[in-house]
Amino acid sequence: MQRFYSCSCFCTDNIFLEEARLHVRFLSEEQFRRDYRSILRSLGCATDAQFNSVLQKIKAEVERRQNVEGRSAERKAVIKETYKPLHDHVYYLQESYLSPEFLNIARYCQTEGASQEGLMDLIHSEAAPRVYRFPIFTKDFCREFVEELENFEQSEAPKGRPNTMNNYGILLDELGFDEGLITPLRERYLRPLSSLLYPDCGGEWLDSHKAFVVKYAMHEDLDLSYHYDNAEVTLNVSLGKDFTEGNLYFGDMKEVPLSETECVEVEHHVAEAVLHRGQQMHGALRISSGLRWNLIIWMRASRQRNRVCPMCGRTPRLQPSQGYGDGFTAEASDSGWTCALT
Repeated sequence: MQRFYSCSCFCTDNIFLEEARLHVRFLSEEQFRRDYRSILRSLGCATDAQFNSVLQKIKAEVERRQNVEGRSAERKAVIKETYKPLHDHVYYLQESYLSPEFLNIARYCQTEGASQEGLMDLIHSEAAPRVYRFPIFTKDFCREFVEELENFEQSEAPKGRPNTMNNYGILLDELGFDEGLITPLRERYLRPLSSLLYPDCGGEWLDSHKAFVVKYAMHEDLDLSYHYDNAEVTLNVSLGKDFTEGNLYFGDMKEVPLSETECVEVEHHVAEAVLHRGQQMHGALRISSGLRWNLIIWMRASRQRNRVCPMCGRTPRLQPSQGYGDGFTAEASDSGWTCALT
């Protein structure tokens, strides 16, 4: 297996402050006070005690990131040793899990002479600019997948948080889904599709991923703030169960100021996928009732990100990682393209 790396900015950049709905950078306490004290004051963090509380949360998150791989490996070992799956078969991709509509799309993408124009005859329309929505799984697979997730959630096995923006969810690599389910889904089906839809964003070269599920429920996470992903292409699948409202919404690419962006709402139905560029700004509106599970796959192309880290905008400062890391490799890219803004 190709060796993958992370960029050192993982431990310093894009730290999400939930109360302020703000992503920040932390290099030192002095730098953080200088860069964010007045901003946080304007957002209601007025007293020294409030600011110090924020500072402690930031330091705790930095410490978590510095140790994330070792702790993940420990959890994965315990899960493998102690957790008994409810549905063993959902860990291994089968064509019967995929909707007939998606199989038609995938087969077209693998034919000689396939084009984006021909593909759009099968996808039918864009849900938002360069955002595509289509059925992907059968509802039976989604139901059994959610049953497996809930069985794990209710077990005594250790669990890791997907990212700083989602408090509830599961890292699928730790549970053992990567090799049998997610990797073949990316390699056999999603990469050929992305190569036609996102040739300017590395869609042809997707060689790694990070996969997780997120959960929205009353009295837990209800929505997701406006953000972009650490990905070249993102797949978001609504797995169920029953919920109301909670539409996705999409803006422009991250380089475009919010003041110049008109967001578009996108309905997301159970068993449907929404495919979009990872650097396109987006979020999820609040659910008003029920319980919602979403599968998220951040797909990465080392040929794209080896040039510029999408999270810090600088030449990647590589650090050895386990597994896919953050999708960087030690090989310099020979390509000269970057993801288009429109």
